[in-house]
Amino acid sequence: MAETLSVAVCLFPNVTSLDYQGPVELFGFLTPDRSQKHLPSNPTITFKLTYLSHTLDPIKPLSGPTLLPDLTYNSIITDGIQYDILLVPGGPEAQPDLVPPDLIDFLKRQIPKARYVLSICTGSWILAGTGFLDGKRATTNKASFTMCKKATSEKINWVAEARWVEDGKLWTSSGVTAGADMANAFLTHLVGDEIMTAVRGIVELSARKENQDEFAKYYGLV
Repeated sequence: MAETLSVAVCLFPNVTSLDYQGPVELFGFLTPDRSQKHLPSNPTITFKLTYLSHTLDPIKPLSGPTLLPDLTYNSIITDGIQYDILLVPGGPEAQPDLVPPDLIDFLKRQIPKARYVLSICTGSWILAGTGFLDGKRATTNKASFTMCKKATSEKINWVAEARWVEDGKLWTSSGVTAGADMANAFLTHLVGDEIMTAVRGIVELSARKENQDEFAKYYGLV
């Protein structure tokens, strides 16, 4: 029987919808109800996704339709729930002092016991505000790279040229669409290439590799 890992998708106002939607589209084929319908074999790991926010009010992303959160950060803290995987997207206001304080509090409490922490785009800037990135390698959206590096701890090893970066249980991606590439690599790491080849075929994703980053040069970072 497959092990089911819990995934917290962390939302906030003006979040970039493709940041989380790209990875979520891939995770979605590995939920208990869908995996048996679409995949060549049963995966050893499946995922249950929960969408969180600071309130239960509809979240309006930077673009696209509103989304109804399942639970609030405070309710998770109060109920003592621990997630296996944290997924933190970015957006134009994805900075520690601009996102709801409840999100930062939630991450600080969850990160120590989480199995994996994933960020997309400037979601890594949010993570930097928790102190978790100190002493680790990470990347972020290349359009925001210089500003993010200057605003965060000198203890963080920001990697300019990378589609995504893996450092232990921390996975951080470059901007927006890089989240799907990172999620593909992450899920391949957990469930194997046979299953993820099938998933990529269904969504017609030509995933890039970790070092395939043309945008670092475009923004003069290398």
